[in-house]
Amino acid sequence: MVSTRSSSRALPNGVDASSPSPSASPSPSPRRARTRATATAAVVTAASSVVVPPAVRDNESTPPRGWSHAPTRLTLLWLAISVPLVAWDTGYVLLRPWSMPGGHLHWPLWAPYALYGEVDHVYGWKAFNARSGFTSAQGTLNAVESVMYLAYVWLYFSRGRAVEGGPAGGVKKAVGGRAGALAIVIGFSAAVMTLSKTVLYWANEYFSGFDNIGHNPFMDLLFLWIIPNGTWLLGSGYMVFSMGGEIVDGLALASKTTKTE
Repeated sequence: MVSTRSSSRALPNGVDASSPSPSASPSPSPRRARTRATATAAVVTAASSVVVPPAVRDNESTPPRGWSHAPTRLTLLWLAISVPLVAWDTGYVLLRPWSMPGGHLHWPLWAPYALYGEVDHVYGWKAFNARSGFTSAQGTLNAVESVMYLAYVWLYFSRGRAVEGGPAGGVKKAVGGRAGALAIVIGFSAAVMTLSKTVLYWANEYFSGFDNIGHNPFMDLLFLWIIPNGTWLLGSGYMVFSMGGEIVDGLALASKTTKTE
């Protein structure tokens, strides 16, 4: 008796059912498939990791590296107020007598000096008729200081680069490298000149027995001479303190870097 299970496994022409069909294509080896999958994943990962830099505008540049200088907001405010006033004062001094009362340049630009010349005779007819050179000398230094302040402001705004750390976490400008060093040296030197000249102005009155301002009542002297001239002591003194401290800190940092190297 022939078994039914044995007959069901047999095929014509003696072909065994367990043999693979000749028409079926062989499947790829597992190792080759894994290699292709790994290579594809690497390409996708590399492509996704490529960072395309954003377009950089012409007026943008990288922030300065290393030491940099940024004036304080109080310094910029003081310069915005003092530089125009010094230019106005210098024009009056160097254009005398045309800028004085009765001169063709006096009205309206220098009209307030008619009163101030009565308060401080250095600016009035007394010093001019006595051919005192102190007024014109300090006026000439005013012109030099103004040029230095303008150079400082120009270096800061033209060479400054945006950096983080501005007011309320914003962005501010800082100038670094040689331009930054030049800017702070010019600004510090101009502030020292202003402070020294103002101290000299006060000392001149003290050692002359208050010859030019001693005739004023105290309240007039307080509001028309002491407070205005005292403001110049405070403003220039603050700049000397602020910039001088920054110069010292920069030199100390450079000294530490040199010792470390």
